[in-house]
Order: sequence, then C-alpha cells, then structure tokens
Amino acid sequence: MTIRNKKLAIAVISYNSSKKLEDCFNSLRSQNYPWELIDLILVDNNSTDDSVKLAEESFASVRIIKNSDNKGFAGANNQAYELAKSLRVDYLVLLNDDTVVDANWLDHLIDTAEQDDKIGAVQSKLMLWPEKNLINSLGNAFTFLGFGYCNHYREPDRLETEPFEVPYASGAAVALKMSALEKVELFGDDFFMYHEDADLGWRLRLAGYRIMLEPKSVVYHKYNFGKASYKYLYMERNRLLVFFKNYKLLTLLLLSPAFLFMELGILFFAWKNGWLKEKLQGYIWLISNTGRIISDHKKIASWRSVKDKEILRLFTAFIKFEEVNNPLLLKIVNPLMEAYFWLIKKIIFW
Repeated sequence: MTIRNKKLAIAVISYNSSKKLEDCFNSLRSQNYPWELIDLILVDNNSTDDSVKLAEESFASVRIIKNSDNKGFAGANNQAYELAKSLRVDYLVLLNDDTVVDANWLDHLIDTAEQDDKIGAVQSKLMLWPEKNLINSLGNAFTFLGFGYCNHYREPDRLETEPFEVPYASGAAVALKMSALEKVELFGDDFFMYHEDADLGWRLRLAGYRIMLEPKSVVYHKYNFGKASYKYLYMERNRLLVFFKNYKLLTLLLLSPAFLFMELGILFFAWKNGWLKEKLQGYIWLISNTGRIISDHKKIASWRSVKDKEILRLFTAFIKFEEVNNPLLLKIVNPLMEAYFWLIKKIIFW
C-alpha cells in the first residue's frame, strides 16, 4: 500500500553544483510523490556558479537558504532541518546534489518508514552512475573503532526486494523521521563533512530506533572517492569524534589497546601517503575541544536507552572498502581486529 499523506522536506546542499543539479532536479520532477506534500529546500554554501539560479528556474516553489560562507554538509543540513521543523513536516529527506532518483523512490522510502514507529531512518539503494548495475551503498558498515564505509561497494546489484536493517544509513539519500530527530537532533556542526551520518546512525540506535534499507527505492549516485589531503583531516578527526562521543567510558577503556594499535598504524600510513600533517591537525582539534566532546558525551548518556553490548552486535571488525584496501590491512590488521573484537564482545555486558 502506497502512503501519500505525509509531509516531506527534501534537503539538497549545493556548493558550485550547477553541473550536477540539473540531472538531480530533472529526476526530482519525474518522481511520483505528490508535490503538494513536499517542500524542496536548497541550502547553498556560497557558490560562485549558477547553482541558486538553476534551482529557482527549476522549481518555482523551492525554498533557498543562501550562506555567505561554506558551512559544509553537516552545517547546511542542520539549517534545512531547522526550516523543516518550522514547516511541521513528518520527514526530512536528505539528498545529495550528485544523485539521480527513480520515479518511485519517495513512495518506497515512506512506505517502509511507516511500517514501524521505531524505524527512525530509511536509506535508498544507492547505485553508481553511470555504472548503474554496480552498488554504491546497501547501507553503511561500521567498525568498532569508528570507521564507516559503504556496504557492498562496486558489487553487482543484489536485486533484493524486501527492506532490511543496516548499521547506519548513508546521508546521500535517506528519509529521517522528524519525531526521531526531535530526540537525537541531526548533525553536529563540528563535523563539517564526513562521518556525520555515522554519528547520527549511532545516536538513533542508542535511542532505540531501527535503521532500514529499502531496495525498491533506487537512487543513482555520481560517487567519487576523492583523496585530497584535507578530506583525510575530516575523515580521521570525525571518526575519533564519533568514537569518543558515543561509547560508554568503560567500553572506551576496554577498546584502548586496539585503538592505540590502530592509531599507530594510521600515523604510519598517513606519513607514507603524505597526509600526516592533517592527521596531527585532527588530534590538535580533538584535544582543543575536549570540553565540548565531554559535554556531548554526557548529553547522550542522559537519554540513551540501549546498551553498548547491543550496539556492538551491529558493528564489524573488518574494514572492507575497495578504495583503501591493501595487503597489510587485509592479511594482518583485519584478522587481529577480528580476534580482539570477538574477545571484547564476550566481556562487555553493559
């Protein structure tokens, strides 16, 4: 049964995105969910191209937030969330600017989300573009040391038809229940970019919500794993931010030997590949913002209803992502981490 009585806000973030937005907006116009129930929000991070003009010409009713500086993916989506609250919508749908959506993607997302009050987020099946037979993400995997990556990346389409639970949803195409966000909020502005969706997924889990993947909701993603050094700054810094915010203190203590081993390995990897400076900048930021991290940790602890033991069941020890795989990771680090993870899961009961 198709549910078409829920009000939605679709948030698209642009930063010099005019070349990508045209395909995205063309596909949005062809989707089947009633437009009278949709508010399209474009948050522009101070683009110097025609992103805003393209949005205005494509959708007369688009709501545009123009920033005077680049607030990143996290900050811009938080602005869309604040607007969505004032519009009293039932769902906030995050959609990347470099996507092309199937005509029924929203119908399937909302149908699945409405199956259970405890479903807090539903991700679309993300396929690559133009390699439309290859998977970008069937939900995202999360390691117990904070690494997040796309599940089944570049594998052939698995052709599942029924929704299934995933550790956390990619922020590229996901429907979020506003009732769930009222409790856990959206993104921390500190994230700017990368791992903000992992942090959100973890907090939704701690609040007792489920996160689903709806394979009938199809979105094509012009995904590109860039390796610019500044991206490693945010990926590594934010991974550690997620790690320290969301685990209980006793869990952090138990994980510390594996954590230190992994950090030494990453420092070596960063030095060898030319982004050691960015890795060290991440440490400096974390140390400088210790008070804020402790405050966030206490805030989460005040409302969390799920034990770390339950959260760890969703995690993995393996890093399995084609863009970062190497023999040392596959043959030494991953097996060692798997053994350690098996042991701590036997110990943790809280």
